[in-house]
Amino acid sequence: MSKNLRLGTRGSALALWQANWTKSELETQYAGLAVELVPIKTTGDKILDVPLASIGGKGLFTKELDEALLDGRIDLAVHSLKDVPFQLPDGIELAAVPAREDPRDAFISDGRKLHELAAGSKIGTSSLRRQVQLRHRFPVLDLVTLRGNVDTRLRKVAAGDFDGILLAAAGLKRLGYESRIVQYLEDDIMISAVGQGALGIVCRGDDSATTALLSVLDHAESRAAITAERALLRCLGGSCQVPVAGRARVHGQQLLLKGLIASLDGRRVVSHETSGPIDQAHALGLDLGQTLLAMGAGEILAEIAAANPEQ
Repeated sequence: MSKNLRLGTRGSALALWQANWTKSELETQYAGLAVELVPIKTTGDKILDVPLASIGGKGLFTKELDEALLDGRIDLAVHSLKDVPFQLPDGIELAAVPAREDPRDAFISDGRKLHELAAGSKIGTSSLRRQVQLRHRFPVLDLVTLRGNVDTRLRKVAAGDFDGILLAAAGLKRLGYESRIVQYLEDDIMISAVGQGALGIVCRGDDSATTALLSVLDHAESRAAITAERALLRCLGGSCQVPVAGRARVHGQQLLLKGLIASLDGRRVVSHETSGPIDQAHALGLDLGQTLLAMGAGEILAEIAAANPEQ
């Protein structure tokens, strides 16, 4: 094979890790293939001083990459799937979901776990989903919005600006910071974000040659899990403005899916789980979403919409 591919990437350390991993895997699989990294700055990278929920949500990390794909400046892009809206733009296809890394959230502190913190301890996180679950489970903690790349956030907690911070375990592991994790948050404390820990490699839907090349990186169990989670998110209309959590696990040919939505103050939490055949992943996600709506999620969604009429 003699072919060149242009891979669009954000410039953060984690985005570059993901892009370089994808480049390495493809070039290993296909002798003669050369993958060129094309740096692209996104709106989400430029605006770091306000919460994502107030400036348009997760699509701010993918919009410019999507545009570069559609106008032919790049041939593929790799995203953290938790940053990808449930509705992909017309003309863009999710060509591969590689084997998923740890989907859990992680707590970083001076050594204390969440239940060991004193009332008023300052916890940094930029995620509404994390905030509402913490408010529900640990209402005495002081939650403060914290954005910035992984290195910036770790420096802030090391400097004592925060008593602790929450980050995705997957990103910490990929960047070599696993030793900084004080506590992995299991489902009884925090259900992770839809798609967390998984990568999504996208290309143009009409680019059959690139689609075929990328198929070698697709991992069937990981794709099934994120298919169920993203169907749940779609059913609930999830975005950065809506604190939805979803975690799927595959056991043989069965898939277990947990979902959660909470009021912004964390006082009301609606959660449920379901299971079924792995080949029914999408339907399972939609069914769980409908169940959550029937359990009261619709009221929470209406309340959030009323509080954010401009969104």
